[in-house]
Amino acid sequence: MKYLRVDVMGLMDIFGKKNVSSELEGRFPYQIKTEFVPYKLKSRENSSSTLMVTLKNLTGEPVMCSVVISVPKQIGLDSTSLSKEKEIRLGTIPPNEEKLANIDLYSSISTDPGEYTVTITSFVHYRDYAHVLNSMRKRVLIEAV
Repeated sequence: MKYLRVDVMGLMDIFGKKNVSSELEGRFPYQIKTEFVPYKLKSRENSSSTLMVTLKNLTGEPVMCSVVISVPKQIGLDSTSLSKEKEIRLGTIPPNEEKLANIDLYSSISTDPGEYTVTITSFVHYRDYAHVLNSMRKRVLIEAV
């Protein structure tokens, strides 16, 4: 009995699909830049700040990405401060280009003065948003005064 060996990569090249997973798994596929405007929240009152997250594609291939923002219980992602996690689907970023996501953070009367950690997790997807190829996490501090 003879076995037929199929070269999957060669087969994908025939149909015009290129497997870039090995390139994207080994290193960070993009750079994450963050900025707060204004850079502080007001403690013990209702205020907001906008977190601007910029993702720059460092690869030679387009990448599909999403960002998940998580905040501690003292601040929120909506004006009622009930939402603590939010996913933003940014779509496909062409090579060497940037995409910007603006996320509003809110303080409330239960926000004590101090520093709070905001966790930004970015994902590289393939096919659709259900398939994750790689992820990267960054933590930033916002101060409530």
